[in-house]
Amino acid sequence: MATDQVPPIADEIPTVQPESPAVERVEDDGVHADDSGYRQPSVDVPALRALLDGRHREVRDLVRANLAEHAQVLLDQEQMTTADFRERVKDVVVLMARTGQTGMGFPEEYGGGGDIGASIAAFETLAFGDLSVLVKVGVQFGLFGGAILQLGTRSHHDAYLADLVNGRTMGCFAMTESGHGSNVQALGTVATYDVETQEFVITTPDEASRKDYIGNAAAHAELAVVFAQLEVGGERHGVHAFVVPVRDGGRVVDGVRIEDCGPKMGLNGVDNGRIWFDAVRVPRTALLNQFAEVTPQGRYLSPIDNPHKRFFTMLGTLVQGRVCVGGAGINAAKVALTIATRYAERRRQFEATSPDEEQVLLDYGMHQRRLLPLLARTYALHFAQDVVSGQLHEVFSGPGPTEPGSDEHARRVLESRAAGTKALGTWHATRTIQECREACGGAGYLSENRFAALKADTDVFTTFEGDNHVLLQLVAKGLLTDYAGEFEDMDQLGMARFVAGLAVETVVERTAVHKLVQSVRDLLPSGDTWDQEAGLLDPNYQLAMLRFREEHMIGSVARRLKRGIDQGMNPGAVFSRVQDHVIAAARAHTERLVLEAFVAKVAELPDGDLKVTLNLLCDLHALTTIEADRAWFMEHGRLSSARSKAISREVNALCRKIRPLAVDLVDAFGVPEEMLRSPELLSWPVGSDG
Repeated sequence: MATDQVPPIADEIPTVQPESPAVERVEDDGVHADDSGYRQPSVDVPALRALLDGRHREVRDLVRANLAEHAQVLLDQEQMTTADFRERVKDVVVLMARTGQTGMGFPEEYGGGGDIGASIAAFETLAFGDLSVLVKVGVQFGLFGGAILQLGTRSHHDAYLADLVNGRTMGCFAMTESGHGSNVQALGTVATYDVETQEFVITTPDEASRKDYIGNAAAHAELAVVFAQLEVGGERHGVHAFVVPVRDGGRVVDGVRIEDCGPKMGLNGVDNGRIWFDAVRVPRTALLNQFAEVTPQGRYLSPIDNPHKRFFTMLGTLVQGRVCVGGAGINAAKVALTIATRYAERRRQFEATSPDEEQVLLDYGMHQRRLLPLLARTYALHFAQDVVSGQLHEVFSGPGPTEPGSDEHARRVLESRAAGTKALGTWHATRTIQECREACGGAGYLSENRFAALKADTDVFTTFEGDNHVLLQLVAKGLLTDYAGEFEDMDQLGMARFVAGLAVETVVERTAVHKLVQSVRDLLPSGDTWDQEAGLLDPNYQLAMLRFREEHMIGSVARRLKRGIDQGMNPGAVFSRVQDHVIAAARAHTERLVLEAFVAKVAELPDGDLKVTLNLLCDLHALTTIEADRAWFMEHGRLSSARSKAISREVNALCRKIRPLAVDLVDAFGVPEEMLRSPELLSWPVGSDG
């Protein structure tokens, strides 16, 4: 599947024909046979890296080179004061901007690269290095710059883009408020239009409405894109964005108050701050007017009449940040796995097979179980991220959301998929980094071996650019309403009412997964024993299991919502009762998309060792996903106890087959050696402790 094309939506993804089970593919395509008949494939690391890097390989290599050049920043994070390290991070960001790597997504006329896909690839790769640098880049170019690009018009682009792309003008993205969090529609900051002066007056009405956790605010931002309730002639028109000066020559401007958020768990090279506005006046042209305009006479105009649709269309243009955070989390996990896997290949402990020599950690079955399923899942999420990036590139390279030919359904599908992939990718990073730290014993606890910074700096990924549980509710809303025309109008209560107004069968029928499950069932043996007769390594069996789980969960949620509403319960109470079920359905949906992406990527490869290797990883990912939720599958009659045990045996067998390939598989990620920063850890002598 080419990353520069929009991948097919769910009901268009072809089923992989079960011409031969995965185990037969391994035996037929491998080249190194042992006595049992199994042929061990070998990994062409450069070829696999080229596959992972995709069409933006040159961009990724540019970022790798820049990371290596500025490797000292990893040490600076530990040795400098917070104030000095913030300045160091800023300097690195500006130097990287001069190479062009941070401006890939901006128009060429302003010094950018004109390629959104390239900008995502560059950002993801930057996650191999210091994550304060990554987040500073995300704030400056993704959030601040992205808001001006996507929400502004030509006059704003001409005024700001060239300087911000080059790093001459620093800015911040002032959306989040202390008292409103993820509920952006309820922001308290107000922008009131003064028709006499043709200015907007920006005001923070109370403490709950202060802007909080704003990156770049505490020290460096000169401008802020401020999200505020627009009020014209006493009438509110919802949240809009304004360009507001917050510093002039380093001095905070009159009417603006900025406070440092102080030390954080991590990312202390990013100057997060709080901002208050006391009747700060900005000209009428400060309104980023892609979706709305206020005339000099005080008339409000917008090409989108519905205020809810206007709000969600505006936020939808900022989806790139969510896609980038998900990719960054996945790449941070790659760093942890590279360090832990290389360490496990070198570190010896206990005389397991010979009294004369201790055994390397990676030869132990439990160590394989700890690391290799995480490695397989990282590959799966990488290919799922490729799908999202491809969709983003295609959607944003086409007509704008208010232009003729714009595909609103495709945009909603993108927003949902980006939300789900970001949630799974960042949770995976948190889990993987912790497991890898433990797998390196006491050595993993030393700062020089990077786990301390990786753990601290990625922890917030699960909550910024959207709390993961909130994001999965967005996924569920799309599933239950099939991205209906009313999608933008629905809050959680609206979704409950919408679903209650349909027959439950209609809800299930409207989802693409219903058609997919039926098509897979048609390929497999009929009756109650289909799951017992299908091969464990048959991708159709693996996909059918995840599709069945998803379909069942969606139907169950719909039934519970409808039953509660029909009984006269308050819609809010009904939704609260089923909220855990809603999250589970959304997660099941995203898990299915991830596996589909992996299966599709493997299917398009020519026969050979590379395909065999990725089939092993894909099988391991699929079976460990089923194994992790075996209780649900057993409760719902899809898994017998014997079959469950067989899956665990197969997972162990797959780990043994992947074990000789493990170091090559992490080397293919292409993490620069300078970023591993673990010379002692990765050349560990024989020992018995740790």
